[in-house]
Amino acid sequence: MKNSDLTHLKSWFADYVSGYYTADSSYNRAIRIKEEHTKRVCDNIVMLGKALDLSEQEMLLAETTALLHDIGRFKQYAVYDTFNDMNSKNHARLGLQQIGVHKILHIFSKYEKRLVAKAVAYHNAAVLPEGEDEKTLFFIRLLRDADKLDIWKVFIDYYNEREKNPNPIIELGLADEPVCSPRVLQALKECKSVSVNDLKTLNDFKLLLIGWAFDLNFAPSFQALQSHKYLEQLASTLPQSKEVKEAVKQAHNYVIRCSGKL
Repeated sequence: MKNSDLTHLKSWFADYVSGYYTADSSYNRAIRIKEEHTKRVCDNIVMLGKALDLSEQEMLLAETTALLHDIGRFKQYAVYDTFNDMNSKNHARLGLQQIGVHKILHIFSKYEKRLVAKAVAYHNAAVLPEGEDEKTLFFIRLLRDADKLDIWKVFIDYYNEREKNPNPIIELGLADEPVCSPRVLQALKECKSVSVNDLKTLNDFKLLLIGWAFDLNFAPSFQALQSHKYLEQLASTLPQSKEVKEAVKQAHNYVIRCSGKL
């Protein structure tokens, strides 16, 4: 893979996304959210790659996975009018379909095609694939970290302006009630990620975002999470009960421990 290949992919991506914009400003708002998210995930993965001292070839592959990781989101929204995978189709699978239909990896080697496809397929999965080679797992983990770092930013920015500019697309249809589900709190107390099946309220989802800290992989990712104070900002929007504070503290302490040792 060469620099010119990535430049070509970026140009293709811009043209592809432009085809989804319409005269409907509300619809375009959703498309723009995902287009801008993709660009920031690319920036994040470059930042992490530099911190991890990746080679030029590795950096090109990493940024390619970031560029394509959410390519299925645009078709998802156009067809199903939602970004909720549970109410439509898994956006990673839709992305793989779009990659295949448009043959955008035809210039890549067989191994590069497989690695990019695996990263896209598992960037949003609950668990990593078994029996996979370490290099592929590395790129999957790297993409997952870069993705999470921006999703945290997206939701925190939204919660900061939610009263002025509510967006049902962002809230995934969850009830805005001042409670947190016991199973969600228990997952954090046990230093585990929260299952989407346990979500009942908007606060549960915020706790799920905090619990993502347990799924980070690299020291620079933990350091970025700390420096931006994403967990603290999310926690400030939650009920300040003893149970919530204890659950959040588990995640915060985990981030501190992992920032310098992984």
